[in-house]
Amino acid sequence: MSDKIILTGDRPTGKLHIGHYVGSLRQRVVLQETGEFRKIFIMIADAQALTDNFADPGKVRQSITEVALDYLAVGLDPQKSTIFIQSQIPELTELTMYYMNLVSLARVERNPTVKSEIQQKNFGEGVPVGFVCYPISQASDITAFKATTVPVGEDQKPMLEQAREIVRKFNEIYEPVLVEPDILLADNEACLRLPGTDGKAKMSKSLGNCIYLSDSADTVREKVRSMYTDPTHIKVSDPGHVEGNTVFTYLDAFCRPEHFDRYLKEYQNLNELKAHYKKGGLGDVKIKRFLNEILQEELGPIRQRREEYAKDIPALYEMLKKGCETAEAVAAQTLSDVKRAMQIDYFA
Repeated sequence: MSDKIILTGDRPTGKLHIGHYVGSLRQRVVLQETGEFRKIFIMIADAQALTDNFADPGKVRQSITEVALDYLAVGLDPQKSTIFIQSQIPELTELTMYYMNLVSLARVERNPTVKSEIQQKNFGEGVPVGFVCYPISQASDITAFKATTVPVGEDQKPMLEQAREIVRKFNEIYEPVLVEPDILLADNEACLRLPGTDGKAKMSKSLGNCIYLSDSADTVREKVRSMYTDPTHIKVSDPGHVEGNTVFTYLDAFCRPEHFDRYLKEYQNLNELKAHYKKGGLGDVKIKRFLNEILQEELGPIRQRREEYAKDIPALYEMLKKGCETAEAVAAQTLSDVKRAMQIDYFA
């Protein structure tokens, strides 16, 4: 059996959206079914979510349910993947404390993902220490499960590089007990960072520009109808731009050849559709209708499964509890190895 292990997850700050889906969730289901990985750990990162939602724990608590429902709805199977809650694994906190000694404050502050997120959240001088240190916490999450593979979005590459640095430094100073992880990015460029429906670079709950996996069919239709396209494409006859056009970015992420046969027979493929739009003579309404059909086909089954799982929330929490027990046993073994290497296993 393969020695490859996956660790991935999401911050529970609300329901998951299609940016999460094409960037990571869809790929996780595929990886789960390959049989290529000995273990798959999927973490609901509530402790990390609390670094910038510390004053609103109710939001994080409710989001545990929402994220777990989204996981099951997209096809993550608790029989094949261990789904667990970060805060319920105390070993992660202890590992984080030890790793903090291996990273300088300047190095953490230089992390481009941390820098951009601090600016986005307008912390000013009030940035919580926990938020600045969350790359170290992520290193703890990854190494606790000896993960070899971490599927993340492109914006998380600096985080993974920091984790790799921590692993190398620990193994060099103490013993080679930690595993250096590799990043796994989505292979479709449009999926690496799906823009918001308003054309802004980031799909974000706070910006209100998301299409959620749990949105009703009518809500999805309305959000697609109002989607940002090409502001210079005023009349149908005008030549249009597909670069920076949110509808075409979403088509790049979701469209497959068979969709044309089902919903837009006059075109053979997406390249033909783009060529017509660039030349002029193709209206935004038509391409939005096409995108809506594709999204409804993709999201309809997910929505239905989610509604079924939502009927039995106690069963959902029983699944999470079992996942936490499995995850803690693995993390405890790693912590034991770390403490032995650091010579602080005094009573072993």
